[in-house]
Amino acid sequence: MRLVQLSRHSIAFPSPEGALREPNGLLALGGDLSPARLLMAYQHGIFPWFSPGDPILWWSPDPRAVLWPEEFHLSRSMKRFHNTSPLPRDAQLRFRPGY
Repeated sequence: MRLVQLSRHSIAFPSPEGALREPNGLLALGGDLSPARLLMAYQHGIFPWFSPGDPILWWSPDPRAVLWPEEFHLSRSMKRFHNTSPLPRDAQLRFRPGY
């Protein structure tokens, strides 16, 4: 499997099944961080992760992180932060098309 260079002219991604095993989940590099590309990536379990000054790297590790609701514990400090945060509770809705 080889690393794919993304085009700035297309927001298409290669299939996550083609991600490298080492480093685990590295799928592609390049492209941009436009809202359309981010939405496409997140809808397919792909996310950007890179350091400032480096090329944009796109990842889809196997296994992916999964939070099981019945096993999730929110600490007291995180509850306090959540209750006092200026961010709206529905911030995740803003990533959906049409918002």
